[in-house]
Amino acid sequence: MQYIVAGAGPAGVVACETIRKLDKESAITLIGAEPEPPYSRMAIPYLLSEKIAEQGTFLRKTAGYYEQLNIKLVHNRVTGLNAADNSLQLDNGEQLKYDRLLLATGATPINPPIPGVDLEGVRHCWTLKDAREIAARAKTGSSVVLMGAGFIGCIILESLVKRGVKLTVVERGDRMVPRMMDDTAGNMLKEWCEDKGVRVLTSHSVTAIEKSDPLSVILDSGERLHADLVISATGVRSNIDFLQQSELETDQGILVNSFLQTSHPAVYAAGDAAQGRDFSTGEFTVQAIQPTAVEHGRIAAVNMVQNNCLTHQGSLNMNVLDTLGLISSSFGQWMGVDGGDAVCFVDKTRYKYLNLQFKDDVLVGISSLGHTENIGVARGLIRGQLALGKWKQRLQKNPERLMEAWLACSMGIA
Repeated sequence: MQYIVAGAGPAGVVACETIRKLDKESAITLIGAEPEPPYSRMAIPYLLSEKIAEQGTFLRKTAGYYEQLNIKLVHNRVTGLNAADNSLQLDNGEQLKYDRLLLATGATPINPPIPGVDLEGVRHCWTLKDAREIAARAKTGSSVVLMGAGFIGCIILESLVKRGVKLTVVERGDRMVPRMMDDTAGNMLKEWCEDKGVRVLTSHSVTAIEKSDPLSVILDSGERLHADLVISATGVRSNIDFLQQSELETDQGILVNSFLQTSHPAVYAAGDAAQGRDFSTGEFTVQAIQPTAVEHGRIAAVNMVQNNCLTHQGSLNMNVLDTLGLISSSFGQWMGVDGGDAVCFVDKTRYKYLNLQFKDDVLVGISSLGHTENIGVARGLIRGQLALGKWKQRLQKNPERLMEAWLACSMGIA
C-alpha cells in the first residue's frame, strides 16, 4: 500500500503518524510545499516575540523524527491530481502514484484588491519566510500598519507590540474579531488594545498603498499613514486551485462525506482544505483552525487504513485568543440560534464579559472576555449536549456558575 499525504501542517503530520501506528509496513510520503521541516503557523507569533527560536515552531522537534517512522518527507508543491489513475503531479514535473491519498493542503492568505498590496514592505504573516522578513522590518520604534483585526490579526498584534513598534490596526468591521465576538465584546477588546498604546481604527479600510520611504497607506477616510511595514491579515482561502482539472467535487473547500472521503473513494481531505462537518450545525463548512485540522487528520488516516470505520461527528468551532494579556474565547454557536435564549454578563471596568447561548435547555454557544476559569467546562457542556434542566435558569441568573452546572448535569442530577 502506498499512502501519500499532501500538506505538511498539523493535519498532515498527525495523519502520517496515525497511519504508521495502524500500518507498520506500507510506504508513507509526506509532501510539504515549503523548504522547512513541518511547522505550526500558530507558533509564528511566538517566534516574532522572540519567545522561541525557529526550531520551536517545528511540529516535531526530534532530529530524524520522520525518518525514524519511515515517513518520506518531500519538499515540493502539488500542482495537479489525476484521480482516474491515482497520480499526483508536483511542481518539479514528477508524478507520484498512490493507493490512498490525503489532501491536507491548507489555506492561503487572501490579498485584498487594493493598489500597492504587492509592494516590497507589504507582507502576510503566514510562513516562516514571512516571519523572517517581518522581523527584519519590525524594529523598535518602527511604524507598522496591520490590515485586519480578525483572529489571525489579533494573534499577530501582540507579537508586534512586544517588538516595540508603533502599531496601527485597520479593520473594516465595526469591532475587533467580528467572527468570534459581538459588538459589546469586540469593542471592549478594542478599548483594551488602545489602553495598551495600539491605535485601532474600526469601520475603516485601506484603499491604496503607495511606494515611498516609508510606505504611504491611504484610508477610505482620506487619512495617510506612514509605515515601515504593512501586514495583511484579511482572511484565508482553501488551497484547492490545483484541483481545477481533477474530478474531485469542491466548493469553498474540498467536499467530503462523514468519513472525510472525497468524491473519489481513494482520496480523502482534512484541515483547512476540507469542507467538513460542523458539530453545532451539522452543515459542511471550512473551519480553518488547528484543532479541527488535527481531528480531521487523525480520523481521515484511520479511515484510509481501515476502510471507513470511523465516522466524523463534526468539529466544534472554537477560538481562543490572548491579546496583550486579555483572554477571549468563543465556542459553538456563540452568536445564538433562532428561537434560542441568551444571558450576558458585562463588567467593562474590569474587562469581564460572558455570553451564554441556549437552545431549549442545552448550552449551544459561549463567548467571553477576561474569563480563564471554566471555559473548558463550557466547551464540555456544548459538546456533550447536556440537558441543563433547572440549571438553565440558574445560569441565566448567574452565568459564572458553569462548573456547578457541568458537575450537576454530568452526574445526572440536573
